[in-house]
Amino acid sequence: MVRRVAVIGAGVGGLASVKCCLDEGLEPTCFERSEDIGGLWRYTDSMDGGRVSVYRSVITNTSKEMSCFSDFPCPEDFPCFLPHSRLLEYFRMYAQHFDLLRHIRFKTTALSVRKRPDFATSGQWEVVTETDGVQESHVFDAVMVCTGHYQEPYLPLASFPGIDTRFKGQYLHSREYKDEEAFRGKRVLVVGIGNTGGDLSVELSRVAAKDNPLSSQVQEMGFAIQGKTGNKMSGQEAETCLLPQVFLSSRGSTWVLSRVSDHGFPFDMVNTTRFNHFLDWLLPSALTKRIRFRKFNSWFNHTNYGLASTKSSNFKVIINEELPFCLLSGTVVLKPNVKEFTESSAVFEDGTTEENIDVVLFATGYIFSFPFLEESVRSLFDDNRSLYKRIFPPQLEKPTLAIIGLVQLTGSVMVGAEMQARWVTGIFAGWNKLPPASRMMADVLKKKPPVKRNPSERENLKMSFISYTDEIASCAGVKPSVLRLLLTDPRLALAVFFGPCTPYQYRLVGRGKWSGARDAILTQWQRTLKPLRIRVVDDSSDSSSGWRWMCLLALPVALTAGFLLSKYPRLGWSPWAGPQL
Repeated sequence: MVRRVAVIGAGVGGLASVKCCLDEGLEPTCFERSEDIGGLWRYTDSMDGGRVSVYRSVITNTSKEMSCFSDFPCPEDFPCFLPHSRLLEYFRMYAQHFDLLRHIRFKTTALSVRKRPDFATSGQWEVVTETDGVQESHVFDAVMVCTGHYQEPYLPLASFPGIDTRFKGQYLHSREYKDEEAFRGKRVLVVGIGNTGGDLSVELSRVAAKDNPLSSQVQEMGFAIQGKTGNKMSGQEAETCLLPQVFLSSRGSTWVLSRVSDHGFPFDMVNTTRFNHFLDWLLPSALTKRIRFRKFNSWFNHTNYGLASTKSSNFKVIINEELPFCLLSGTVVLKPNVKEFTESSAVFEDGTTEENIDVVLFATGYIFSFPFLEESVRSLFDDNRSLYKRIFPPQLEKPTLAIIGLVQLTGSVMVGAEMQARWVTGIFAGWNKLPPASRMMADVLKKKPPVKRNPSERENLKMSFISYTDEIASCAGVKPSVLRLLLTDPRLALAVFFGPCTPYQYRLVGRGKWSGARDAILTQWQRTLKPLRIRVVDDSSDSSSGWRWMCLLALPVALTAGFLLSKYPRLGWSPWAGPQL
């Protein structure tokens, strides 16, 4: 019987794990090596002993309603997309509301997690920690590792000949980036076009060095550029009028989306719905791919910008509202993959060269590692796809080790981590069980890709938000039934099926059922719009009758879908996701 649980890390996964342990009557002890909660989302100017944190300007890519804990909505006056400071404030509110801090030991590092000699029968672990230079040994019945997947920077220098031998400029990983000031007046090449690479390119374009060759050409051509005195500008004056420039290197197809969808609503709330999920399962894959690409191109034609083609078979999706305009204005210049570096320049695979590069910023992602786990345990999984449901090492004699948050979803990983913690603590508490090891291994092998890919490619971890969360919710017995809701609460059923798949849906039934879940679902759009309606504008139009008619027409569709969802519980991935592996 599991009683004492060690939780390693007090980020979002650690907080959710501590809370779920308490819900199940377990005794959690959380070890956090820093002095505060928040993990990655707690911004600091320093590297803090190698701790990874977000950069100063970061804002969440998923909206507050789609990212919050399932029984603790974000305050209605919080903006829809949260800066790191507001998200950390929300974490503090959550920890205070559920009295989690007393279970966390700060400035305590987990040095080792090893199986006890009698592990085959007891399933217990020996955890050695260090606080202020003093080591201490503990015995726990179970361990939840909540260190996430942003751990060790992936810096593939071998793929860029000359970067560490000939190149005289500076190169660094995006982990070291905090703000743009250190790059002011420099010519910067950003390698990698994920969410981080896109964000940093846009931010650096405001302070990077001016394109000197162009300013000299302007003068040589004799353009009549008038200065403040009315005379023709000098070369130096003309240079200051030109826009800054950053080079962004990409080796694959990338679709760029905005957080703002049609009519100004959050993109994830509009598109991450069970209805869209159902359509993707129902329609032929070629048609869903065509619809998906048309949706992507409705904002701007990605082929014209050199970003992606509708013929792409492998691609990724990033969130960035400003990147298209930076490309359009020339402040960011898109380049292909780097072939090699010389002393001061970058040579690209298309044969072009950019001279006088001062800084190369690698936004090439992270690899995860668990140095505190003993080697015999680490060897059981080389990536998260070797874990049963991305959580449990299936070969362990006892299922008392869980990896929380090591999954990248097309939606919020915070919601996925909380759902994992709910299922795991239910297993630890004894009311839920895992299948035999042979069945778990068969499931792992079935879902594991045949080819091992680049460890920095986050698509290796990416899964459909609804598919994965529903899968874990089914295991935990908390997945809502649309068909049953249609028969008992039609208004709620329509909101669940056609509205955004917010985390409150997983508090409607089963263990951990929350009495406020129904109201949270029916008022989610009010909380979304509340921070925008500071200035009241008169609008006499009334669309409520049209909405009622749409709901009535949608009832047959919802009934059919509810039946199919109950018959085929594991549907495909989200129509707005990237390729699933």
